[in-house]
Amino acid sequence: MSAVLRHREMLLVAAIALMVGLIAMRFPAFARPGNLATVFNDTSILVILALGQMVVILTRSIDLSMASNLALTGMLVALTNANYPEVPIPLIIVEAMTIGAVLGAFNGVLVWKLGIPAIVVTLGTLTIFRGLTFVVAGGTWVNADRMSADFIGLQRGMLLGLPVLSWFAVAAIAFFFLLLTRTPLGRSLYAIGVNPSAAVYTGIDVGRTKFIAFVLSGAIAGLCGYLWVSRYVIAATEVANGYELTIIAACVIGGISIAGGIGSVGGALLGALFLGIISSALPVIGVSPFWQMAISGTAILAAVILNARGERKQGRIILKKAEAA
Repeated sequence: MSAVLRHREMLLVAAIALMVGLIAMRFPAFARPGNLATVFNDTSILVILALGQMVVILTRSIDLSMASNLALTGMLVALTNANYPEVPIPLIIVEAMTIGAVLGAFNGVLVWKLGIPAIVVTLGTLTIFRGLTFVVAGGTWVNADRMSADFIGLQRGMLLGLPVLSWFAVAAIAFFFLLLTRTPLGRSLYAIGVNPSAAVYTGIDVGRTKFIAFVLSGAIAGLCGYLWVSRYVIAATEVANGYELTIIAACVIGGISIAGGIGSVGGALLGALFLGIISSALPVIGVSPFWQMAISGTAILAAVILNARGERKQGRIILKKAEAA
């Protein structure tokens, strides 16, 4: 399975390199290191969200409420900053992640204790969280004139030549890599996706592990609520509306199987970068937004087909090994 993932990641690297090369033929400045660093920075929030979504998808679940969680959490921390500008930004970030984790835990409890399919639960909470965003804001926006300079400026600062926002993404990549490859929880997430019934017999609490996955995705959405609002300097009900589809698309393009149990941090990163380069580069070369949507959709379909073929191939290999034994 690791060989399949490496093959997929190499294909994505080649596709991204080809795309950058073709664009650079018309606009050489696009391929400069400084500009590529800007593209990575612009994609950082999507990278972080895709990693949070990945841990849920690995367990054969899905979280459709991440964007709504982001909007609600972003509104709450923006209101906190507007009303209490003296609150330190680290506490604002802790508040954002705590609120997001609580919202994720709500999803997780419904999936764990009531046995409701995750897609049904999160489709409902998607609407609930978005409605709560409107209620807590009273239908108004929180704009730059109500936000403190520290609230806006943290992720715009520079550290070792990169914006702080990019370092948030780097930290998330390192955290999820260690989580999935070096901890019992990471192995449990993969085991549940591969075979939930067998996971039970190995002593894994499937429901509890799924609950933890939803808490993680919620905390990540909460963090991104602060990052999004401080970056775009607006908190509103419409923030990140429909973005949950982009998050899932990044995961699918990165080789994370909707059927669960298959995926890697590198794949999620590359899938997000693929979409980020499309959104950054195609407008520069004058491609219509409608063609951007078509190209993204084609990439998703191609990724799903590759996922299906790879999973069938692995299944045949397992059967052949069993027959030989």
